[in-house]
Amino acid sequence: MKKTLILIFLVIALAILPFFINHGGEYGGSDDQAEGVIAQMAPSYKPWFEPLYEPASGEIESLLFTLQGSFGAAVIFYILGYYRGRRTVHAGD
Repeated sequence: MKKTLILIFLVIALAILPFFINHGGEYGGSDDQAEGVIAQMAPSYKPWFEPLYEPASGEIESLLFTLQGSFGAAVIFYILGYYRGRRTVHAGD
């Protein structure tokens, strides 16, 4: 039991620790490229909104994007599995 708790703590620490570490790395995505093109085409353009949370680096932003997609996929496949299971159980009645 103690070993399990230590492993759970380590997994949580590995998931949270990158949010507080800024090693200065640069990771550019399509949003950054689009921002550059907009700045060239319309230099006076001002964004409508500002982000609520600005991650310490692009890697963390990428991680959050991936987690969001994974969570959405988990919800969709849970619902599909739930209804598949219900159909299987009721088919045996």
